Amino acid sequence: MPTAIIADDERLMRDQIRLRLSQAWPELEILGEAKNGDEAIELVDQLEPDFTFLDIRMPGKTGLQAAQEIGGKSHIVFITAYDEYAIEAFEHGAVDYILKPAEAERLALTVTRLKARLSTSAAPTDMSSMLTQLAKQMGIATKPVYLQWIQASIGQQLRLIPVQEILFFRSDEKYTSVQTATYEALIRKPVRDLAEELDPDLFWQIHRATLVNVNAIDGITRDMRGRHQVLVKGHTEKLEVSRSFIHLFKQM
Repeated sequence: MPTAIIADDERLMRDQIRLRLSQAWPELEILGEAKNGDEAIELVDQLEPDFTFLDIRMPGKTGLQAAQEIGGKSHIVFITAYDEYAIEAFEHGAVDYILKPAEAERLALTVTRLKARLSTSAAPTDMSSMLTQLAKQMGIATKPVYLQWIQASIGQQLRLIPVQEILFFRSDEKYTSVQTATYEALIRKPVRDLAEELDPDLFWQIHRATLVNVNAIDGITRDMRGRHQVLVKGHTEKLEVSRSFIHLFKQM
């Protein structure tokens, strides 16, 4: 039975690809999913899938960077919204590519190509040199890709929130609160993961459970017990600062 993993930072995109693949190729077993390049590399090493569906642009380690490390361990199928990059990757050794959104007709063609690759028993192509050049063209080699939107729940509604509008994130045992100037939303991703995926020049981690937008900081004060607290612009909330992060405010 052929096997695969799916790596994309958008859960809805992973769900869509999984659904389309199940319709076009019921025999294909999806062994796991990853939301960034590091997780994709780990899954390939652990599960040894025949195919790895990789989003070219992901926060942290991108799909291109992950593909370089995966090398010849798995056949690569790129997921992208950028047609010109996908075509170049395909011409240089990727098995195929999927353009967002994943249309059923186009994915059926991808499945045909994947089956053909399996039937020849060809080894996965090592695309390292091409990927390095492609990463440079896309600005990925020198500029990390950070989250631009947060997908969060407000009651029964799902909303995409631009990260610039978020004042702070704060986690508890189950959820992370996403606070804007006008409303609060909830996500399941913990602060420790968000800290790796958000621009560190825009969001400072000030506590193991708190990230604050630098542009939302109104000042810093101390409470009656001498603990440092961040004042947030346009909000009554005061955010506690752990000792290990107090150095961030020395220039203030």
